Amino acid sequence: MASLWRAVMGDSPPNADDYDGVEYWLNPERTGWLTKQGEYIKTWRRRWFVLKQGKVFWFKESIVTRGSRPRGVIPVAACLTVKGAEDVINKQFAFELSTRSDTMYFIADSEKEKEDWINSIGRSIVQLSRSVTDKEIVDYDSNR
Repeated sequence: MASLWRAVMGDSPPNADDYDGVEYWLNPERTGWLTKQGEYIKTWRRRWFVLKQGKVFWFKESIVTRGSRPRGVIPVAACLTVKGAEDVINKQFAFELSTRSDTMYFIADSEKEKEDWINSIGRSIVQLSRSVTDKEIVDYDSNR
């Protein structure tokens, strides 16, 4: 998992395989500017984020088209929690997204933006965990 997180979380462009043909330029669930910490060089950088179909993409520019290539992508299915992190990194409007092995920090522009991102990503985590659980349920009666 750590290697997937690193490959996907860095600031070098991800592989097209990482975004499974998601049309991130059409009708995203949420978009907005967030500041994120770099994976290797721990500087804070402002990036345009797009949440769509269980993936969080980020770009350098806010104009996202079919030809845009994400700078990174986070598969929400790999995430366990999303929650406020102001106390952890001592920055206002901060929140964190965690997997089993890593935590990534973001800073929103306002309390409302922070809450909106936490709610949207949290909803996506719940939806994805439900769909995985539903697929794992075996209905023994259906084979009769």
